[in-house]
Amino acid sequence: MSQLPASPSPSAGPEEQWNTWRAERVRALTAPTGNLALVETRWLPAGEEADADAVRAGLPDTVTVTTLSRTDLVTGAPEHGLRLWDADSPAIAHFEGVETFPYDPSWVLEADYTPVPGARRVAFEHLRDNGGTRDLVVPGDITLTVDGRAYTLSAFDDDGTLLLVFGDPTNGDTTYGAGRFLFVQRTDDDSRVVLDFNRAFVPPCGFSDQYNCPMPPRQNRFHLPVHAGEKRPVFRDGFAAQH
Repeated sequence: MSQLPASPSPSAGPEEQWNTWRAERVRALTAPTGNLALVETRWLPAGEEADADAVRAGLPDTVTVTTLSRTDLVTGAPEHGLRLWDADSPAIAHFEGVETFPYDPSWVLEADYTPVPGARRVAFEHLRDNGGTRDLVVPGDITLTVDGRAYTLSAFDDDGTLLLVFGDPTNGDTTYGAGRFLFVQRTDDDSRVVLDFNRAFVPPCGFSDQYNCPMPPRQNRFHLPVHAGEKRPVFRDGFAAQH
């Protein structure tokens, strides 16, 4: 679902590691199959299989074609699709960077993590499903107290990594309107995790309207502004952001 940049050297200080993360993040966004390169998501008719090689034939060398699948919300049947990525996309050509809050160590929070036996699934509304929901595997509960209020957060399993989709009052004001993403950091203690909100990031749908991103469920919405992490993408020459 999301691109996880390479981890900085653990010997560096926290702010230096964060600066390295920011640089890796820009490299990932502008890569040939980065978020900014996605120019088309093409869902095929029911029962039709995706043939990336056939679609790739005749396209410019800058274009990469990949396949993907999902479950139809109405029938429950598998759907197959294709994605076209262009290393010379207009979004990459006009991309200037991602506006980001200054590093703030007070937004590095430890939390309790309680695994839940079995494959518990939680309904997440997605941006392009017109109010429909898709069930995602949430393997445990993350509990913490922020500004005197207790939260039990739901982070879903994103290819073996816990991904938190969260919202806060900055959304639509100074940060991306549909919420932000954060990879949850495991610790040596299986019952503890770290939420470094300095590494909160704009979801893929903030860079290309060809993504269908999950939105924050009610339990993942903070009552206070989270002034940490990425705000919004910045483009030059009047190029409009995707959202």
